[in-house]
Amino acid sequence: MNDDPNWLPRRELGHTGFAATALGIGDLADRAVPLETGVATARRALDAGLNLIDTAPNYEDGYSEEIVGRAVRAVRRDAVFVIDKIDHPEQPVGPQIDGSLARLGLDHTDAFVFHNLSERDVFDRQCAPGGGFDQLADAVKRGKCRFRGISSHNPDVLLAALHAGVCDVVMFPLGPFVDARYVTDVLPLARSLGVGTVCFKTFGAGKLVGDTSGYNQPLKSRPRGKVSSGGTDDASATLPRLTVAECLHYTLTLNPDVALLGLSYPNEQDAAFAAAQSFRPLEAKEMEDIRRRAVDARRDKGPCWWNPDPEA
Repeated sequence: MNDDPNWLPRRELGHTGFAATALGIGDLADRAVPLETGVATARRALDAGLNLIDTAPNYEDGYSEEIVGRAVRAVRRDAVFVIDKIDHPEQPVGPQIDGSLARLGLDHTDAFVFHNLSERDVFDRQCAPGGGFDQLADAVKRGKCRFRGISSHNPDVLLAALHAGVCDVVMFPLGPFVDARYVTDVLPLARSLGVGTVCFKTFGAGKLVGDTSGYNQPLKSRPRGKVSSGGTDDASATLPRLTVAECLHYTLTLNPDVALLGLSYPNEQDAAFAAAQSFRPLEAKEMEDIRRRAVDARRDKGPCWWNPDPEA
């Protein structure tokens, strides 16, 4: 692995004690891609120096976990922070964790987080005695994971979770086209409490940087409503778009602990690496310009369920 500190700055991931790279590895699940290719792609990002990787059981029915597990087992275990998810918060947590660990081929992850825990009533039930957070705390005690948290698309749920003290790590959207409360409320509260922030949707599920299916697209449809380059850069966008660098520089300027990116193909990795290496914090006028153009870049490109803006 590349330990050159000049390549990508590292920072403490909340109070976990882990020094994470500013970029994290996500979105590795596509059964149209052979397993060995997926593993090689993940290893390529790890070998480039990235040291946080994310997965979930419902990313192609465990396929992502298989890829991540094989990639991580090939490197020093304590050098990579592995985040997996609990997809069904109202079902017993223990069997879900055991199933994920079996698919990963690991005896523990660094964190298990509740996946898309975005409804307040569901969150409240997990906070009850014996609920999901107690069960997850028990998994930590039993050595199945080191930390716990949530992934959410609801700022109110995230704020409640932070105030409740049930998270070591929180995951949420952060980019040019998300609810402003993630920036104004969630991010600063997490920082003040020493809770790690791992943020996604920098590229708006790919839709900020190119055209979606049906619009003479350079982006190919992928699982879970996402789109990406499909591994090639041989097509042209016809609708408004932002550049990879603009999106990534925007998110990095907001300064989360980790910006989790879809890095499913070498060309996507190289574009992200180049953008990260050229990063400088943006000025307020530059940030405002990117936010303004992001509205046009998302318009007419399909559902935007993480930020249901009526203008989109």
